Amino acid sequence: MAGAARASSSLLDHATLVLLIALVAAHVPLPVRAQDTVTAGRPLSGDAKLVSRGGKFAMGFFQPDGGVSGRWYVGIWYNNIAVRTPVWVANRDRPVSDPAASRLAIAPDGNLALLDPSGSPVWSTNATGNASNATVAAVLLDTGNLVLAPASNASDVLWQSFDHIGDTWLPGGKLRRDKATGAIQGMTSWRARGDPAPGMYTLQLDPAGAPQYVLLWNGTRKYWLTGDWNGRFFTGAPEVAASGGDSGYSFRFVDNDRESYFTYSFADNSTVYRFVTDVSGQVKGWFWVEAFQRWNLVYAEPKARCAVPRGCGAFGVCSDAAAACACARGFTPRDAVSWSLGDTTGGCVRNTELQCGNNGSAAAAAAGSGTKVDRFFRMDGMRLPEDGRVTGAASSDECESACVGNCACSAYAYNGSCVLWNGELQNLEEGYGNQLAGAGSLYLRLAASEFPMARSHKRRTVEIAVGATAIVCFVLAASIIVVRTAMARRTKRIQGLTITTAEGRVTRFEYRDLQALTKNFSDKLGGGSFGSVFRGQLPNGGAAVAVKKLEGLRQGEKQFRAEVSTLGTIQHVNLIRLLGFCSEGGDRRLLVYEYMPNGSLDRQLFGATPPTLSWRARHHIAVGVAKGLAYLHDECRDRIIHCDVKPENILLDAGFAPKVADFGLAKLVGRDFSRVLTTMRGTVGYLAPEWIGGEAITAKADVFSYGMTLFEIVSGRRNVEHGKSEPDSSSSGAGDHAATATATTFFPLLAARRLVEAEGDVKALLDPELGGDANAEEVRRVCKVACWCIQDDVDARPTMAEVVKALEGLTDLEMPPVPRYLEVLAGRPMHQIQQTT
Repeated sequence: MAGAARASSSLLDHATLVLLIALVAAHVPLPVRAQDTVTAGRPLSGDAKLVSRGGKFAMGFFQPDGGVSGRWYVGIWYNNIAVRTPVWVANRDRPVSDPAASRLAIAPDGNLALLDPSGSPVWSTNATGNASNATVAAVLLDTGNLVLAPASNASDVLWQSFDHIGDTWLPGGKLRRDKATGAIQGMTSWRARGDPAPGMYTLQLDPAGAPQYVLLWNGTRKYWLTGDWNGRFFTGAPEVAASGGDSGYSFRFVDNDRESYFTYSFADNSTVYRFVTDVSGQVKGWFWVEAFQRWNLVYAEPKARCAVPRGCGAFGVCSDAAAACACARGFTPRDAVSWSLGDTTGGCVRNTELQCGNNGSAAAAAAGSGTKVDRFFRMDGMRLPEDGRVTGAASSDECESACVGNCACSAYAYNGSCVLWNGELQNLEEGYGNQLAGAGSLYLRLAASEFPMARSHKRRTVEIAVGATAIVCFVLAASIIVVRTAMARRTKRIQGLTITTAEGRVTRFEYRDLQALTKNFSDKLGGGSFGSVFRGQLPNGGAAVAVKKLEGLRQGEKQFRAEVSTLGTIQHVNLIRLLGFCSEGGDRRLLVYEYMPNGSLDRQLFGATPPTLSWRARHHIAVGVAKGLAYLHDECRDRIIHCDVKPENILLDAGFAPKVADFGLAKLVGRDFSRVLTTMRGTVGYLAPEWIGGEAITAKADVFSYGMTLFEIVSGRRNVEHGKSEPDSSSSGAGDHAATATATTFFPLLAARRLVEAEGDVKALLDPELGGDANAEEVRRVCKVACWCIQDDVDARPTMAEVVKALEGLTDLEMPPVPRYLEVLAGRPMHQIQQTT
């Protein structure tokens, strides 16, 4: 098997954000207890720092990465990670010049204050009711919260940093509204990378009083909102949902007489997670993975980069298609370093200054004589800036002359009326069609030297017009063909539809037809990764169908239909068959599949009273799923990576034959990392390490997920439901030992250990419900395959075609190494595990 001898080198896993951290984070030993308190007689100065009791956070003087030399701030950061990451800054807009001569101390009035070298206060808690400086203390807690309270009663909080959040919202903090004062606690971005002064972007509760978050630019303009909290999730951001039980985290909204606020927390205190209003204008969720020594992004909104006002800065052009900013022609980033780090708000500057200002009023005369002092670059399909000035020019030529004659004019546009823009251009966005309001062609003023070989834009306009005419004619002809085809299809009403749809074709349904088939979507079969599924019945005694209402689609109509057409051509006995689709408007996208009477594999394995699947049935399911995935990876015209292999997406027909579902849907929905994390919440982690590490996703990611699924097929339980304590390997009795093992040990770890035992009883790994009734060699082979599939090293994993051969006994497998993440989980190296067993 390819790569079998390679050592495992990376990390697993994700079930929920908490389980991910628990499995992947190699915990760092806590430091010896250090000072965590500032008192009247013990200020903080110079290189000294506070360290919280558990060692998680530190506080002291620091200079931000990329900041201006000589500007020092007092802040809180993570103490145990390699990358210094400030989570709170006291003196955001008033740095001090010399930390050795500055002090963070308890002032005579009992407040915590930052004093500059002259002794003048730079920052203060400004708390009320403090008795004297001798009776209070400031303590840094292991939550990252700095608390000022009487030394004799720490619970009587006078002031806390959690009530004065900067750009970072930590677990346990509140973004709140004080109902007595009306004050709203927001989370405001830094001004720029390296500059913690308050920026232009703030996340806060809706000033109008609605139970939702809004992102504001300049404190006034709303550009993204979560939608109202409905008791379970935000209607516009369903991935931020309340959770409980064994999910490991909670997110809740509290509304009482004194205040209203949202807060979140993790059950595992070792979780290192932060929620930030970024300088880019997006809110982002990050967690730290120790094995990778970096922060990993799991959430970002708004996803449409161009929705952020002034996100690309002056003369920056935003493109949602590329999800990035670029400088307009003739411009380069003002700060290349910040730009490379994702902070594009500083915008762009000209490569060559305009000549108009050098010539003064001579520019107008030059324009009249035909000599171009400055020239104009045509930018088509642009969203035009909002702050333009309308003039009385009656033609495009007059509009151009008006701009040329004004040295402050940066650009013009003419679409029946002339609009001029002076100074910096903000909120430039490409990709708009001219038929949309506020869109059109923008003529950007550049120095003539930017056009050494360029023709005039007027000549280009004629050429473009001729080309556009030809394109329009072609599009009209193609449209006529498409319309006629669509009309013909619409005449085939649902009464004539049967399951004998021609191979490679899918039927287009009208939404009202699917409403009728599903009795207005009343018989819900379940909720999948990309939407809810309902049972339907074709008329005239026709077959049952499953109708999936897709959610979160980002594609246009044409692209959606193209993808559906591709999915309709995929035919394999172990892949669910797509029969039809519906696409009406932007929010009515549905897919019609063949109906699977025995539901999904997870219900058969994990249901409260499931019918027991025999080992023969389970082995048949494992082989069938492998064949279906092998077809997707190697035999389709366009390789399809599933991205979400798990028992919920394996359906069973009347004879319990498996069919893989939801393949290709990641492309339809516009799958991204945060969405996958969300859709896989609540079940065992199936994500391969490369998902977490931000590496390229290949078919080997499906192999990893399949391996995790194999373990569950063997044990009959969720991998995550097994504990972490090691079982007594001396137990006898297959059934008893299996029950003990499945109750106490993370199953992939148990299976890996059993495989390396000289006399390991692999049948003890079986679901106790099977009573040991299985072929021991098949069980061993399946566990070997599963262990190979979940190797950290992508190249060490087999292909799905190799998996099929191995499961069918056509190839003999070497003994797989224990993946490194399992060794980390066990807390011991492999040789110690072998000595124990």
